[in-house]
Amino acid sequence: MKTYDVIIIGAGSVGVPAAMSMAQNKLKVLVIDALASVGQGQNKKAIGGIRATHSDKGKILTALRSIEIFSTWKETHGHNIGWMQNGYSFPAYTSEGAQKLKDLMKIQKSFNLDIDWLSPEEYCEIIPGINKENLKGSTFSPKDGSASPLLAINAFYSKSLEYGARYRFREKVKTITISNDKDITVKTDKSSYCAHKVINAAGSYAKDIGKLINLDLPVEPDSHEGAITEPVQRFFGPMIVDLRPLKDPATQDSANFYFYQNNEGQVIFCLTPQHLMKGDASESTSIFLPQVAKRMVSLFPKLANLKVRRTWRGQYPMTPDGFPIVGETREFPNFINAIGMCGQGYMIGPGIGELLTRIVTCELKADDMDVLKHFNLYRNFSGAEQFK
Repeated sequence: MKTYDVIIIGAGSVGVPAAMSMAQNKLKVLVIDALASVGQGQNKKAIGGIRATHSDKGKILTALRSIEIFSTWKETHGHNIGWMQNGYSFPAYTSEGAQKLKDLMKIQKSFNLDIDWLSPEEYCEIIPGINKENLKGSTFSPKDGSASPLLAINAFYSKSLEYGARYRFREKVKTITISNDKDITVKTDKSSYCAHKVINAAGSYAKDIGKLINLDLPVEPDSHEGAITEPVQRFFGPMIVDLRPLKDPATQDSANFYFYQNNEGQVIFCLTPQHLMKGDASESTSIFLPQVAKRMVSLFPKLANLKVRRTWRGQYPMTPDGFPIVGETREFPNFINAIGMCGQGYMIGPGIGELLTRIVTCELKADDMDVLKHFNLYRNFSGAEQFK
């Protein structure tokens, strides 16, 4: 039986960057995934947005490091991953909504994030044609951006192989046996492997992995749908996030929605349903496109004539409070979770990967300890991230 320093379960948005970081630090790493290649779970369903404008220190610091990795990747490693520093914007159309965004902005500025409040006139300059009726203004964070999930994960994968990481695809983990303080045996439907530490980065299936060692993990996936249009000449820059819920008897109620134009000129968009669909079903619904199209065209009429190429449905592995679970378990300290990314695994994955490396190598920094408090499995889950 082959022995590794670390076995990572899941070759997705977190598992692959973690393998890259660990292999770069000379650890012997094996990644196991039930699917045929990297990024075949929820990573390929991500829309590509990458922001640090969250509401707590844990996500903010992790995302800032991720942005640094994404934004310098081509310069550092030579791969084009479609990075654009197009920014994020959260327009407000009610006084209450504007005040919530301004209050959150105070927290974000306390972590030195580059974010400001734009007047309606200033916002219309960067989004020409946006609906001006009742517009109160918008936050704008110019250093946030986007990149191609497909190009990025394959770049991370290529680099991880170069550093020495190994992968086993089309292997489903069947049992995990923790025999002592040093060794964990992972048995798949094809082989068995041994490691000093195991990382659960299984995304939507993280809870199932926890059950293999009788660990009840509070992660439950719910469905969100996305779509992409034909490519057209660039006509706006930032990601636009409309946080307003909408009651609409004609197309069902919905919560927030968001969209941007990617590096190839395609508009990618996603909507959060008001009544969440639990589970891992991936079939697109008939209601999504009329529901989101109606809202998008009302907000930004220039979108009306775009042709939609395809729609899809993916999962957000959710925790009760909207924050990830990262760190060792009390019962089995060598079993480490990196789960419950709540739909943001792609944007914070590279930063999480480096954090996991420091956990494994016992080289945690002072800020890491603060971050891990926010991501602690044993925390009080009664709170909630703002605008998750």
